[in-house]
Parts: sequence; structure tokens; C-alpha cells
Amino acid sequence: MASDMELVVVTSQKHDPAWKHCQMFKNGDRVQLKCIYCGKIFKGGGIHRIKEHLAGQKGNAATCLRVQPDVRLQMLESLNGVAAKKRKKQKLADGISGYDNNPSTSGTELLNNNCGLNTEMDLLPVPDMIEHNVDVYGNIEDGVSSKTGGRKKKGRVRKSGSDVVNCNAISLTSFQATNSKKVSNTVHMAIGRFFFDVGLPMEAANSVYFQPMIDAIASHGPGAVGPSYHDLRSWIMKNLVHETKNDVDKCVETWGRTGCSILVNEWNSGKGKTFVNFLVYCPEGTIFLRSADISHAIDSTDHLYELLRETVEEVGLRNVLQVITSSEDRYVIAGKRLSDTYPTIFWTPCAGNCVNLILEDIGELPKVKVILDQAKSISRYIYTNKDVLNMMRRYTFGVDLLDLGISKPYTDFLTLKRMVNIKHNLQSMVTSEEWMESPYSKQAEGFAILDYISNQSFWSTCASITRIIDPLLRLLRIVVSEKKPAMGFIYAGLYRAKETIKKELDMKEEYLIYWNIIDRRWEQLQRHPLHAAGFYFNPKFFYSLEGDAHLYIRSLVYDCIEKLVPDPITQDKIMKETAFYHNVVGDFGRKMAVRARDTLLPTEWWLTYGGGCPNLARLAIRILSQTCGLIHHKLNRVFLEQMHERKNRLENQRLVDLVYTQYNMFLKQMVPGNKKQETVDPIAIENIDFVEDWVMEKELGAEGSGNADWMAVDLPLGNVMLLGQPPDDIEALGAGFDDYEIFDGVKDSEDKNLR
Repeated sequence: MASDMELVVVTSQKHDPAWKHCQMFKNGDRVQLKCIYCGKIFKGGGIHRIKEHLAGQKGNAATCLRVQPDVRLQMLESLNGVAAKKRKKQKLADGISGYDNNPSTSGTELLNNNCGLNTEMDLLPVPDMIEHNVDVYGNIEDGVSSKTGGRKKKGRVRKSGSDVVNCNAISLTSFQATNSKKVSNTVHMAIGRFFFDVGLPMEAANSVYFQPMIDAIASHGPGAVGPSYHDLRSWIMKNLVHETKNDVDKCVETWGRTGCSILVNEWNSGKGKTFVNFLVYCPEGTIFLRSADISHAIDSTDHLYELLRETVEEVGLRNVLQVITSSEDRYVIAGKRLSDTYPTIFWTPCAGNCVNLILEDIGELPKVKVILDQAKSISRYIYTNKDVLNMMRRYTFGVDLLDLGISKPYTDFLTLKRMVNIKHNLQSMVTSEEWMESPYSKQAEGFAILDYISNQSFWSTCASITRIIDPLLRLLRIVVSEKKPAMGFIYAGLYRAKETIKKELDMKEEYLIYWNIIDRRWEQLQRHPLHAAGFYFNPKFFYSLEGDAHLYIRSLVYDCIEKLVPDPITQDKIMKETAFYHNVVGDFGRKMAVRARDTLLPTEWWLTYGGGCPNLARLAIRILSQTCGLIHHKLNRVFLEQMHERKNRLENQRLVDLVYTQYNMFLKQMVPGNKKQETVDPIAIENIDFVEDWVMEKELGAEGSGNADWMAVDLPLGNVMLLGQPPDDIEALGAGFDDYEIFDGVKDSEDKNLR
């Protein structure tokens, strides 16, 4: 380039997207543009010629051979948008010219049209002169362009009558609302056709990426071109893989400070294949590492152990505190062998699975099972009859009877609790004139429903079961929550569950039935040092302990210190610093620190007030940053299965990257604040595994065909799937742990196991 060329800074007033992809130079009085990709200089034609050059569109410019595909697509879309706008403006100008040629239309005649909703565009007031680059329908109330240029006059447009503008403004508003609705319906139908044509699940509309996609398309206006099949499987996927790896790297960077937990999820394909997915949890988020096919060695504990060992080595031994799996025998054997190989790592059964099994066992108790069966009969009758379902939703103001959870037993008890909460609404429905006059009230099933809903004994038993179960539901939400690491709360949650059962049932022979179920299912976690240490390092709980419970908890904490901190010197430092924590010395005793026990998360409390005991604080933060259960999720099993099939090496790597990206994009949504909760339909096919007993007839065709008109069913409004933990679950744990029978009961059950 000649030395007399002067670079000119592109100002923010240059709005065309092509300005970001070129440089502007001044050569004397002439302005020249240079492509930043291939270096070609354009001495004329302006930014439009640069855009044609980048878009590869035949015209006055040669095609750029080095531009990125996404930039080329953006320039094409911009060119198409400009052409569409020109056509629209020309059509508008032609329409206005045609209107102005009819001098007989006066303001009085417009007023005589009564401002009806069916009036056409000829109701709009027309100024004496209109600039073609102004949207004539955009700002009627603000005035119109003057004859002299772009300045707009404020106030009404004075035509032949003072009320014409008001009348026409109403007509315009009505037109815009009607037109907007038509556009929206057109868009929704187009999206629906795409969904149903390719077989996308309808719940895909709940993705956090769905609306941003629509916004991006809408921002380009008419003529936006979607990516091709090859675009999706090439540069688009490549960019998403890079985005995902950047997100994963942010999590990996925190492992050294907070430590992490390896999660091992097993699932069956339904085609005789068994796979395990390996994930890594830390407070920053959960990431998917890889998947393995174990179908050929499903009973081999050696193969399972090798997979666990390889994963620990990949994540880094110094980062891993625990490996969480299911409690099946082969995982128990492999997990304990892993702990022997790496003495600084705990193997931990999934606490969420344990709570699920507890709920399942309680649901089989005769008294509880009878109530659940009666509640399910009410629900089945309602959800298999469109008229009764609509009636119920009217009386509950859109709140559904069913409350969906993350597992079948969890859903059963959530729904029972929901029924207790809307008891009066249901009673109002079956005693209403509408119910009495309906044919359903005269059927045998209708009489049975009336008996149940009107029976006070039924409701009192439902309420009692709900009070017993509620702490266990809360505990499960805490375990699977992505909002707060569960390690600092799980021990207290289990204590509260036993305490509530004891208070509700009062008689020892009654509450021991439930306690024995809990102890049997919680057996492998009874003396887990990490759970005890989480309780110990949570200041809200620790400082509310009394008596010998301190000693029992401390012993397990010492086990934890010896395992996680192999260096004797550091161990001794930690033991000295525990004295400050026990005796509330230094910053621990500040009034601010005492108040903050109830307001800060345990990790935040230690970061704020643990500076005087750095070794103890470091250990506390790493323990309190861990989860206690596996992640409940829905995954694309088709891609996972295909990834493990024999195929071309290059295509297989593409599938590996696809699964890696898709899985981690889903996990990213689970970070607090990223996931929106959607109202879901409890009878939707994707939820049927959890609610089958509540919404399906015992015999196919038990109801008349006239009751199966799904198009006549009102939409649900209030049934929100609980994917996370309600904000009051942690607060509901409270403080104060003075029932020694609960601690002694745990120790007694362990002593029996040792005999």
C-alpha cells in the first residue's frame, strides 16, 4: 500500500455489519476500503461492494476466498435484508401514491366509518408529503414528517376533523394487534411443522436456547437463511465444541481450590447395552467427561475398577475427594478397591438413591399403601375424563392435582402433599351444583370419589403421612440440588427426618418402623466421615450441638482428616487450629461471625472468618464444596449409543464431540439462574414413567370414547416440575440437635452390623 494512505477510524455511527470486516483509508480526497481477510483494496463502490465481496455474491466485486463461513452467511443475510426492505418501501410508496390520487376521500368520510375493527389501511391519516425512508405506520401519535425534511411535528395531525386522528389511532392499534397475532400464529405454525416433521420432542421448546434462536432469526428480518446440513456438522459444531471446552476449563480451574467429586451414572439402552457416564462436580458446575460401554463386562468388578482408576488419573488425584456411584454390589467392591489404591479418596454411595429407596419402602407399608391407592383412584378418575379434569382445574385455579418430581416414589408423595394443599378446592368441586348436575356424579366411580374427598379420616391420614414424609422430600431436594453443595446439610437433614417421625408418631414401636427403614437403606452411609465432617464444619449446626454428640462427630472428622490430609505436619497444624474453632477463639468469636452462621453459606463463612486457621479453613472449604448424590438428567440416548458403535474413525470422533457438547450444554443449564422452570402437563408422554399409576386406567378403554377429546382439555397452569431445591429447604433444617436417641440409634445399628 502506498505510504500516503492514511488509516481512518470507523466511527460508531457506521451501523452496517460489514464495517467490522474492513479497514477505511484516505488517499487524498478519496476514501478506499480494504478487506481484512484477503487484503483486497476497493477504490469505489462503498460498503455495499465490500459486503458483496464478503458474501461471495456475483456483482461488482470479486469473491473473498479467505472469509470465515459464518461471516459470509451474515453478509448474505444482510444483503437479502436490504433487498427486502427496498421492495417493501417501493410497495409502500406505490400504495401511498395510489391513495393520494383519490382526492374525494375526506376526513369527514373517514369519521363516518365509525372506526370499526374491520377498517382497512385507508383509515390512516395521510400527510401532505411522506419521506420514503420513514415507516408511515410507525408513530402516528407523535406526528408525521413535514414538507421540509425529517423534523416531526408533535401533537395531532390536523386534517378535516379534530377527531379523525384519535379514531384512526384506535383503528391502527386494533390493526397492529390483529396483525401481530396473525404473525405470531404464522411463526408458531412454522415452528410446529418443523418440530413434527423431524420428530423433535415438544419439551425441546423448554430449552434455554430456544427463544434466543428465535430472537436471532427475527433480528435479521425477512430472508434470513438457515444453516445447511453441512454447516451444522462442520463449522457450527466446531464453534460449539470450542465454546463448551472454554466453559469446562472454567470449572477445571477451580478444582485445585474446592476439590471435586467424580459421579458415575449407569444406564441401559433397552437394546441389551449398558453404559456408564463419568461426570465431575464442583460448585462452579458439573461437567461431562466421557462415556464407556460396559455391556461386554457388566459383571466384571475388575473392568469397573479400571474405568474408575482411569477417571481419577484423568481428573487428577490431588483434586478428587470422592467417587460417587450407586450402591450395587459390583460398585461397592470396585469403589472400596479404588479407596485402597488411592487412600486419599472416599468411595460414596449416592445419597439420592438411598432416599429414593427409603421413600419406596415407606410407600409399601400397609397403612401408607392404602392411602396412596385411594389417592391414585381419585387422580385416575379426574385425569381420564376431560370434563372432570377441566372442572378440577377451574376449582383449583389452574393448579394441577399431580406434582411431578425426579423419581416415581418422590412424585407419589409430592402429589399426596399437593392433594392435601388443595383439599378444600376438591371438596368445593364435588359439592358444587355443577358437579351434582353432571352425569359423572351419578356414576359408580363418581360416588367413590365423592366418598373419598368427603371423608375426614382419609384427609387426616393423608396429612399425617405428609408430615412424616416432608423432611425426606426436603432431604432429597437438598441432595440433588445444583444451587448449594449438599455436604454441609445432609447429616442435619437425616437427623430432622428421624426427629419429625418420632414427634409425629410418638409411640416408639410406631416410629421405629420408619427408623428401621431409614437405617437399613442408609447403612453404607451411617458412619461416612465426609457427611459427619460436613455437619461439623457447618457453624450453624456445630455450635448448636450439646453433650457427647460432639465427641461422636469429632471422631468421624478425625478419620476424614487422616484420609484427606496424608502429610503429618499439616495434620498437626489442623488439629491445633480445631481448638480455636471449638472454643470460638479469634475471628470465630466475633459478633459478625456469630450472626453470619445463619446467613452465610458454610463455605462463605469459612472464607470470611477462617483466615486465622488457614489449614483448617482450606480443608473445610474443600469438604463443604462437595455434593452427596448423582445428577438426575435426561440425555440423548441415540447419540450415546451411536458413539459406541463401530464406524468410520473420523465420524466417530465427530459423534464423541457431539455428545460431549450436548451433554455439557445441558449441564450448564442446571447452574442456578440458567434454568427456567416451565409449567408441564402431567399426562404428557415424557412424564408417564413417574405418573402412570395416577393418570392411566387400569384397563384400556375403561372410559367412553367421548371423554378422550384432548383438544377440549384446558391447559395446566400451576404444575411446575421441581428440578431443584426450594429456597426454604436449608432454612427449614433449623438448629439444635439434642435428641441423643437419634445419635445412639445410629451407633446401635452400626454395632449390630459389626457383630
